[in-house]
Amino acid sequence: MMAKEKTVYVCNNCGQESPRWVGKCPSCGEWNTYVEQVVRKESGPQRVATGMDPVKSKPIALDAIETKDDPRIDMHDEELNRVLGGGLVPGSLVLIGGEPGIGKSTLVLQTVMKMSEKRVLYVSGEESANQLKLRANRLVGGGSGCLILCETSLEEIYTHIKNTKPEIVIIDSIQTISTEIIDSSPGSLSQVRECAVSILKFAKETHTAVILIGHINKEGTIAGPKVLEHIVDTVLQFEGDQHYMYRILRSIKNRFGSTSELGIYEMRQSGLREVNNPSELLLSEGHEEMSGVAIASAVDGIRPFLIETQALVSSAVYGYPQHLATGFDLRRMNMLLAVLEKRVGFKLAQKDVFLNIAGGLRVNDPAIDLSVVSAILSSNMDAAIERQVCMAGEVGLSGEIRPVNRIEQRIGEAEKLGFKHFVLPHNNMQNINSDRYKIELVPVKKVEEAFRFLFG
Repeated sequence: MMAKEKTVYVCNNCGQESPRWVGKCPSCGEWNTYVEQVVRKESGPQRVATGMDPVKSKPIALDAIETKDDPRIDMHDEELNRVLGGGLVPGSLVLIGGEPGIGKSTLVLQTVMKMSEKRVLYVSGEESANQLKLRANRLVGGGSGCLILCETSLEEIYTHIKNTKPEIVIIDSIQTISTEIIDSSPGSLSQVRECAVSILKFAKETHTAVILIGHINKEGTIAGPKVLEHIVDTVLQFEGDQHYMYRILRSIKNRFGSTSELGIYEMRQSGLREVNNPSELLLSEGHEEMSGVAIASAVDGIRPFLIETQALVSSAVYGYPQHLATGFDLRRMNMLLAVLEKRVGFKLAQKDVFLNIAGGLRVNDPAIDLSVVSAILSSNMDAAIERQVCMAGEVGLSGEIRPVNRIEQRIGEAEKLGFKHFVLPHNNMQNINSDRYKIELVPVKKVEEAFRFLFG
């Protein structure tokens, strides 16, 4: 019977469908996000082949459900295992997103090449087998039993999966895969949604772990319908600045572990190297007599590390002062400058202020406020802060130093790297046994107290 063509309008933001164009999406509230798509509707029921026979389900009492704890799959990568919550769960669907060229394919390929004990099928819809071989030789010299398949048809992929019976399937990327039951181009909202739903069904029925690599759009979110992130079990974001060598793997969603973990990598010519102690790499040497540098103890997720806060304050050259921040929220820096002027009495209104978080990292931890204002004041006064001083504290609008979380982990990280003094909020001292630490703890209530200790 002839196929019928049908035109629908789909929201680019949330995937909501409408029979006609509307200006404002009734689901997510965004304006002008509906685009026209042609879908082909076959007469009669359809089902995407997943290589499995249909399973009839029936309601089961919660008490009657038997559970079993399957051992997680070791990825032979401490950072990736930590972010996943201890390893890859069999039957799970993991989505890894990131900007072009950031290293998503490199991370996945070098990881599966270490897993010689597992049968892995790497499906590439973007690169040829020759390109993948060249990359593999550059990473670890080849010699892996990983199976490579260059295919974009979902039905063909299921056929090869049925023949090879892999334990782990990699799809690079989900935006290049298409199914025959949807008459639209690969990467469209309907194609991404249908393929993701079918792959999820396959993963759960066959108990096979599947890792999807996804593109992101210009807004920085994963391309395709928002429902893609709801379908998968785990969403990992691979981020970093291409001009720097550091890469950060964050867990945005994880049904099998914490979303507070993160992994840090260093990009090299031979691939990505795990960074077990990022503090040593983020701190530069030889600036004992330099002003405008302060060391902060930051926490991202549940992992503490020390970062170097750099500031430069100079007289405004062009009449209108410039405020620029790299790796730190500019609005928060302007707020801290207002606190310094109003509460502490330092006139910075006619000064250019430039702030930089060394290493190309972007930090959102409010506990580095104290190091930011200290670095700014150090540059303004041209007075260097002692190298052996580390600090953590949130600065309030009245100039008070507010308590921060995970203070014991912050102190322990500073002590491990040989710091002698740690400036912290006074209220954090209530639950700390100072006898445990060899590092000197300096509690402060106000910004002025911290400045008196730092500059005398």
